[in-house]
Amino acid sequence: MKFVYTLIYLVTLYGFSQTPAEQFHNKSQENNKLIKASGSENTNQKSYKILALGDSYTIGESVCNTCRFPEQLKDSLNTRFKPQNSIELKVIATTGWTTTNLINGITEQHLDNNFDLVTLLIGVNNQYQNLNFSIYEKEFPELVKTAIKHGKGNKANLIVISIPDYAYTPFGKGNKVISEAIDKYNAFAEQYCILNNITFINITDITRKGLNNTELVASDKLHPSTAAYTQFVKRLLPWAKKKLEN
Repeated sequence: MKFVYTLIYLVTLYGFSQTPAEQFHNKSQENNKLIKASGSENTNQKSYKILALGDSYTIGESVCNTCRFPEQLKDSLNTRFKPQNSIELKVIATTGWTTTNLINGITEQHLDNNFDLVTLLIGVNNQYQNLNFSIYEKEFPELVKTAIKHGKGNKANLIVISIPDYAYTPFGKGNKVISEAIDKYNAFAEQYCILNNITFINITDITRKGLNNTELVASDKLHPSTAAYTQFVKRLLPWAKKKLEN
């Protein structure tokens, strides 16, 4: 019995022997350990922002909202990153937009300059509307510079995508004049990207299978289908994943 009283006395004595300052210090250390433990769980969480700029090929004319290539790209990236990571997608694109329209559309959005990845696909409506090619020569570089600015000012965060060839659709009926014009636009864009060390991905050859493989053409018989966009993403994905990881 004396042993029990002695033990209680020692415990009580030790507890009361700590000064308020010492008690506060010990409590603070315990709280810091909890905070660090909690923080370590969130260390690997990352949030990515993607910006997709373009026209009908980016907005996904005649396919569902989740079927367009930016959405498919986002979904594919999500499956390759950790579950706790998040990807936010912003699309600025409208069917029929020329380079001029896209410049104005971006300006109206008042975007931040904090996107981790930017895609740019533009020019088909300049060709379709028979605009002077000099407009594209002037405005495409402007759009590239704008895209880089919104991509944290880093050109490594940009992917330029070639223009699909709508000649290889029931609407285009294999018109070689269209294909030659599309080649001219793509050649200029690709050369500009090469000279400025910017990633350029060619998907035009995929769309040139449209007359033989009708599954690559949407129901409007003019734009790429969901299946075609899936093939676009297969080419974009390795580059997009690498850029987000760097």
